[in-house]
Amino acid sequence: MSKIMFDYTKSVLERVSFDPILFCKELEKAIRTLLPFEMEELREWLFNFTSEKPELKQCLLIVNP
Repeated sequence: MSKIMFDYTKSVLERVSFDPILFCKELEKAIRTLLPFEMEELREWLFNFTSEKPELKQCLLIVNP
């Protein structure tokens, strides 16, 4: 079940990546629903995904401890 939620979260984030504000809001929702080990995976995925999208880099502050 958790893998399904993680994949769904990535899918949503990819679809809303055109809007940094919406992306940040969806990321905040994901943080509330994902398990701790999934957050580590999401953090790694985010670093890779945002590497070529500088407008989304500000959202990384949400997931950095």
